[in-house]
Amino acid sequence: MPPRKRTSDPSAPMTMKQLKDTLWKAADKLRGSMDASQYKDVILGLVFLKYVSDAFDERREQIRTDLTAEGYREDQIEGLLNDIDEYTGHGVFWVPTTARWRYLAQHAKGTQAAMGQAAQTIGELVDGAMDHIMGSNSSLVGTLPRIYNRDNVDQRRLGELIDLFNDARFTGNGATKARDLLGEVYEYFLGKFAAAEGKRGGEFYTPRGVVRVLVEVLEPYSGRVYDPCCGSGGMFVQTEQFLERHNQDLQAISVYGQELNERTWRMAKMNLAVHGLNGNLSSRWGDTFARDQHPDVQMDYVLANPPFNIKDWARSESDPRWKYGVPPAGNANYAWIQHILSKLAPGGSAGVVMANGSMSTNSGGEGEIRARLVEADLVSCMVALPTQLFRSTGIPVCLWFFAKDKTAGSKGSVDRTGQVLFIDARNLGYMVDRAERALSEDDIAKIANTYHAWRGTASAVEAGLTYDDELGFSRSATLAEIKTADYALTPGRYVGAADVEDDGEPLEDKIERLTKELLEQFDEAARLEKVVREQLGRVRG
Repeated sequence: MPPRKRTSDPSAPMTMKQLKDTLWKAADKLRGSMDASQYKDVILGLVFLKYVSDAFDERREQIRTDLTAEGYREDQIEGLLNDIDEYTGHGVFWVPTTARWRYLAQHAKGTQAAMGQAAQTIGELVDGAMDHIMGSNSSLVGTLPRIYNRDNVDQRRLGELIDLFNDARFTGNGATKARDLLGEVYEYFLGKFAAAEGKRGGEFYTPRGVVRVLVEVLEPYSGRVYDPCCGSGGMFVQTEQFLERHNQDLQAISVYGQELNERTWRMAKMNLAVHGLNGNLSSRWGDTFARDQHPDVQMDYVLANPPFNIKDWARSESDPRWKYGVPPAGNANYAWIQHILSKLAPGGSAGVVMANGSMSTNSGGEGEIRARLVEADLVSCMVALPTQLFRSTGIPVCLWFFAKDKTAGSKGSVDRTGQVLFIDARNLGYMVDRAERALSEDDIAKIANTYHAWRGTASAVEAGLTYDDELGFSRSATLAEIKTADYALTPGRYVGAADVEDDGEPLEDKIERLTKELLEQFDEAARLEKVVREQLGRVRG
């Protein structure tokens, strides 16, 4: 298939829609020859390779322009064009000659024509490019995929892919803008691949709106940010974007993460590299329960979406993390919660996505653990989310928020000791399609503003927000009330039902009207049934 024709200037950056459409067409080229998890790695690797090459070329032209304007001779310019520090010092990866996209594009068709001879295949060239880039940039070592010359990768289609990617330009407004652009493309692809993979997709991707709620509530302006099951790194990316929206220093946070799945760990490393985040994801993937890779680091913020209800996990009854009770062998939900609490520094806070059952279960000692967490005054807020936010699972989810200190002055001016805020957000959101719901900006702001008004945070004071219980949506409950409810933390038990607006129609009249309408519908159904039966009789006859 030939490259897509463009009527606009081919050197101009694409719109976001054009870019996404082009790249998804690229993914479709390999869809028939491998499963979703495989072509995800192939496509994301190429997106990354194209980005670093475009950003490199753009920086190279900028160096030449600046030096020419300053009166440097051509031989001096050539020397400085090959100075690695001129690139890495500006947040641009060094890309060796044979790893540059122009080189790959020039050789793509030639290597296809020479297959069966001594010439390298395009897959070998791309694998080599990945090696060269990792060898020249220490932060990428062990990160990039080397899967392009495998038997299940159709070399002809891969060559066509290279051609199609020539139509996608990730730069044009500076490396920072290019990084923003690719970051959005990368996140878009992660979401698309998560949907394609179904339940497995949830292992590496948390819906953007859910992550935004966590970040907007916690407000991680500075300090250590941690995710013990970081997937593809979405929590960190949203933290970075939160800082950008508030014009804060991106260097004010330090990122720490851990991921069990090797391929997902590599995706996270690439994602952080794309966004310019120097995250510490350790030197390799690993099981958080079996070996905490950041054992001596206390975190200011924890954002996490642990795998729900996992039954096979590395459990040790003597683990010191189980301060509030040993989690059951058949469910790791309360193991994740206690691990996260063990990592929080004094004054630290956390937001965790959990299955709804975690709010009220009493099996395996989980009820006792939850009671101890409440009595320790660690739970600050519970949020019930609407259904269908996760395309990969039908399990209803909630958000747990924890705070090591609820007193006045600890990231808030209102003393909320002995209280928990309950938010029932099940009626928020809008349907993207028949299978997936999303949270709007207003929905996210409503949840976050309610929490900040309740805590009296600086952002709430600045915005003039004050807190009052809202029937059917939010309520501040005391620990004594929660104890009376047997420590169940389901928001619906506390917020009550919203008032139904009176339409002014007397109840007797309404019952009579609705009864009449229902009987009319019954009559119509009987008439239609008779018609259908008559038509079926004619068909049989």
